[in-house]
Amino acid sequence: MPSSTSAAAPLLPIVRAQLLGPQWPTMDPFLFCAHHDDAYPAGNGAFAPAVPIDDRQIGSDFSRKDGWSMYHGDPVPGFPGHPHRGFETVTLVRKGLIDHSDSLGAAARFGGGDVQWVTAGKGIVHSEMFPLLNADGPNPLELFQIWLNLPARNKMVEPHFTMLWNERIPRLVHADAAGRKTTVTVVAGALPGVPEPLAPPPESWASQPEGDVAIWTLHLEPGAEWTLPAAKGAQGANGDEGTQRMLYFFVGDRLRVGPQEVDRHAALQVRAGEDWLLTNTGTTAVECLVLQGRPIAEPVAQYGPFVMNTQAEIMQAMNDYRRTQFGGWPWPAQDPVHGATPRRFARYPGQTEEERPAESATAAG
Repeated sequence: MPSSTSAAAPLLPIVRAQLLGPQWPTMDPFLFCAHHDDAYPAGNGAFAPAVPIDDRQIGSDFSRKDGWSMYHGDPVPGFPGHPHRGFETVTLVRKGLIDHSDSLGAAARFGGGDVQWVTAGKGIVHSEMFPLLNADGPNPLELFQIWLNLPARNKMVEPHFTMLWNERIPRLVHADAAGRKTTVTVVAGALPGVPEPLAPPPESWASQPEGDVAIWTLHLEPGAEWTLPAAKGAQGANGDEGTQRMLYFFVGDRLRVGPQEVDRHAALQVRAGEDWLLTNTGTTAVECLVLQGRPIAEPVAQYGPFVMNTQAEIMQAMNDYRRTQFGGWPWPAQDPVHGATPRRFARYPGQTEEERPAESATAAG
């Protein structure tokens, strides 16, 4: 865990550290961060594992037996239709493909660096299935799912579905004095030297100037150095709490943050008001996730997939879902899979034409 290389350092970057588990600790405005890394086996031709699953707790399998879980899926791994209200999900897929379907009628297959950003607002039902398309070999899947809270004024906005395609997400490639490279992938939040990031949903806390939200991933070659810049809102205003930042060190041997060495994978709360030199002091690549934002600083009442400000609002959410199903489910099954072809696409609510990554990148250019 963190240690200082200089006892005289007047200010240390790491406020606190916590070892990483299946769910990573978060701070306001973030509610939840899960890292899924599943070594799925070959598929059976019908998108399910081509191995027995009878010894698993089907319907709620988080066992990681043999390096993977079924989660709530049967027979296809994943999360069949379930509701959300009052917050946003940001899903970053590093490996593999996810099939999305929702109560708005939207559908998508995305992966390989793509990001899906969904504002649940007043209510949405969606499924996230992990079809095993490859019948001849493994089907690895790795993703982050991040829950970002909404302020009270936006908790009952209309739901919104957004795809951020890998080809359009801006990146910074920085070479230090020794030529060793750091790559920063900018999902949200301005970073000096990088083009403006893709727009988050309009009602998101990340769309509000005062939110100071950033979602970045970092890849540092062995020996690479890169300076993590201070957050612009770190000092706060009018006595408000300033921006908070978490640095999740999840791949690699060792990482130095300023003068502090970290030798175990951990969630590091880092002082956001200063520039800090990050150095990969190990022998393999280091990867990190950065989540930052100014706190919404409102009461949080949560019951499973409903996040509001009061218990009365939670009860109302439950009653509304029982009564309306948040608009109903337009799909023939709770766990739709979008075919055997590994193509990436999105079909937005009310549209029949599909958006494809290459077309999206061309249109943006």
